[in-house]
Amino acid sequence: MPRWLPRAMVLALALVACFQLGSWAFHQLTGLLINVLIAFFLALAVEPAVSWMAGRGMRRGAATGIVFLGVMIAALGFVVLLSSMLAGQIVSMVEDFPDYLDSVINGINQTFHTDLSRVAVQDSLLHSDWLQKYVQNSAGGVLDVSGQVLGGLFQLLTILLFSFYFAADGPRLRRALCSVLPPAKQAEVLRAWEIAVDKTGGYLYSRGLMALISGIAHYVLLQALGVPYAPVLAVWVGLVSQFIPTIGTYLAGALPMLIAFTVDPWYALWVLVFVVVYQQFENYMLQPKLTAKTVDIHPAVAFGSVIVGTALLGAVGALIAIPAVATLQAFLGAYVKRYDVTDDPRVHGHRRRAGSSPLARVRAALRGQDEPPGEAVPAQEEGASDARGGSQ
Repeated sequence: MPRWLPRAMVLALALVACFQLGSWAFHQLTGLLINVLIAFFLALAVEPAVSWMAGRGMRRGAATGIVFLGVMIAALGFVVLLSSMLAGQIVSMVEDFPDYLDSVINGINQTFHTDLSRVAVQDSLLHSDWLQKYVQNSAGGVLDVSGQVLGGLFQLLTILLFSFYFAADGPRLRRALCSVLPPAKQAEVLRAWEIAVDKTGGYLYSRGLMALISGIAHYVLLQALGVPYAPVLAVWVGLVSQFIPTIGTYLAGALPMLIAFTVDPWYALWVLVFVVVYQQFENYMLQPKLTAKTVDIHPAVAFGSVIVGTALLGAVGALIAIPAVATLQAFLGAYVKRYDVTDDPRVHGHRRRAGSSPLARVRAALRGQDEPPGEAVPAQEEGASDARGGSQ
């Protein structure tokens, strides 16, 4: 046996063991890594506001705390208002359920000439097997739901804690990162960091402005129709439609349509038409102007990045895909060398015809020519050819 073979076998086994250990650790820490990634992008989003307050003489930790406190108060107020609205609507629907059931039963009796009663329907529902099984399964799943709620709260606390430290200790973090790099690489890292802050913050603020405009527009419509809880529904539409990519508009419009349907079914149709029309106005007029200087990426690239982010990280990837791609595009644009484009008609979408087209042949036949005219010869070339012919 060669002397190097035992060492090679030990080294191979050690590498395999290290790979298995690293893979196991990565799968175990996937949740934490995703939380850290979310916290990092959240810190980048609030970095402009924190830096502005720190530049006015405020301590960076206090500025970060004020920004996070404002965001938490706004989010908590929105959740409380939305919960009260949903609770009120659920109570009203439960109170009006007997009237709805009577109207449905009367319609069935008149249409199909049956003799149903509300008491008989209620008894059959209460004593049905599927309802009893559903109640048993729901009682067994209460602990699972409670565990998921506690896990979600712990995850939210983890994200807020990491994002607070990233935003408050941003200069210290950049200094520690640059201390292990040569001076030439330090400038590139700082440039990439600055681009990420600009794109992420610009994406957040442009989305916030569009959410405000969308909320005001939908509030005017809901208030004109007399739909209850119009302010809360307007805030819901503005936030969900802007911060949930691709399908956020339709998810946001579903709740106002449902509430409007309880008032009048025609109101739900008006809300649907307004949501569709406003979405077209936002896509083709409002969004290009607001995001031209902040997140300047093509709509197809944005849509593809959302799909890729969703496939990789789920809902988290869908949220951070657009600012991440915008940062990467801006960073590559700063280092990729570009050239002047030649003035060729094919650049503008005009195809150069290799031969004569059927339409040109018809025109030539109508003019009495044997062969249709090919491509037009410039006047200078014609003069040059005549001169050559004359000289010969």
